[in-house]
Amino acid sequence: MADDFPSINLSKANFDDIYRREDPRGYFTVLGALDYMIPDLAEPVIRQLLAAREKAYGVRSTVLDVGCSYGINAAVHRFPVSFNHLRTRYARAEMSAVSPDELARLDRNFYASWPEIGTARFLGLDVSGPAVRYACNVGLLDAAVAANLELTPLGPEEAALLRPANVVLSTGCVGYVTEQTYRRVLDVLDSLPWVISFVLRMFPYDGLADALSKYGLVTERLAGATFVQRRFRDVEEFTGSLAELAARGIDTTGFESEGRFQAELFVSRPAADVRAAPLGDVVTVTSGRNRPVGARYVQVGSGDSVRIALEP
Repeated sequence: MADDFPSINLSKANFDDIYRREDPRGYFTVLGALDYMIPDLAEPVIRQLLAAREKAYGVRSTVLDVGCSYGINAAVHRFPVSFNHLRTRYARAEMSAVSPDELARLDRNFYASWPEIGTARFLGLDVSGPAVRYACNVGLLDAAVAANLELTPLGPEEAALLRPANVVLSTGCVGYVTEQTYRRVLDVLDSLPWVISFVLRMFPYDGLADALSKYGLVTERLAGATFVQRRFRDVEEFTGSLAELAARGIDTTGFESEGRFQAELFVSRPAADVRAAPLGDVVTVTSGRNRPVGARYVQVGSGDSVRIALEP
């Protein structure tokens, strides 16, 4: 599986630069312009899963967000805000004019002013030091580790920070990280976690599911629902991604062919938890697959007459 990911990622646009900045303004500007929506669509599902785990175990969830970036999943879970709400906030002229330090001060006060509606505390893991520092500094994450676990193991202090996690979450990091990262995380946790993964359909999940099974976790895929991540950035990303999906034998008709990346939900839990409550009994969703978005690339026609159009 790991060997496939770098090749598949060549078909996707590279946004590494927006994660290296001291604050999330560039992140919201760039991804917001592409109608990035996976945090909002994933949040109701995450909330249902956390409620089910808390009911089963009688303890509050501590979520490790793998690929946490600026703490967006924590923000939309803990407070009555959405990705689009935050995007609008950072787009204001007044907000674009302040320094990163001043923005962090304003953001600490902003989040502190909201009632906390979340059921979990959040930890973070990301390769970007600036992003995790911001998320901790404004109070979205209780603690975070900036590390590339594909290359290096956790140090003792880093392992101690992540050890309390009993849920491991990803809303788009699988495909950039592999089972190597997950093994290094699970090896340091105090308890066997639930692993919640929203994964773009272009990335195979078999290898990670197999690795998790060695820890006693059974993986289920939520049938009958996909989750929009964002629109394709340009024609090259659109055609390249559809080609990757076709090479994997995945029919994109009505899905990626409509101009949006689509993710599936995989949840890995101890076998006893799966037997007690199968995933389909725990999660109820209304798919966000057809949520209105801005202009997007679509395929028009069929057979030899297929062409690409920009649909408003």
